[in-house]
Amino acid sequence: VQLVESGGGLVQPGGSLRLSCAASGFTFSTYRMSWYRQAPGKERELVATINSAGGSTNYADSVKGRFTISRDNAKNTVYLQMNSLKPEDTAVYYCNARAYYVYWGQGTQVTVSS
Repeated sequence: VQLVESGGGLVQPGGSLRLSCAASGFTFSTYRMSWYRQAPGKERELVATINSAGGSTNYADSVKGRFTISRDNAKNTVYLQMNSLKPEDTAVYYCNARAYYVYWGQGTQVTVSS
C-alpha cells in the first residue's frame, strides 16, 4: 500500500497550490479520502474529506471557500486545490485513506511566506 503526496512547496500569501496523492495497493474507489495537516508544535488536523464516489465533501472552517478536494477514481488520485493561501496554512499536508483499514502518506511540506 502506498500513498504518495506531491505538489507542495513555497508560495507567497494569496497564491495557489495543487496537492496530489497517488494511491496504490488497495481498492482506492472504496475508500474515503482526506487531507490532514500538521503545523510545527500543533496537533494534526483534518482539512478536507471526500467520500468514495466523490459526491460528498467536507471542510474545516478555516479552509472553507479557499480549498477544494476532489478525486479521480480512474487515476487512483485525490487532489487538494488550495487558493488564497495564508501564512497560517503552512504545514505538512498528509493524505489519508479510510475504510476498514487506515493508510497515511508521508506528507508534503507547504510553506506560505513572502
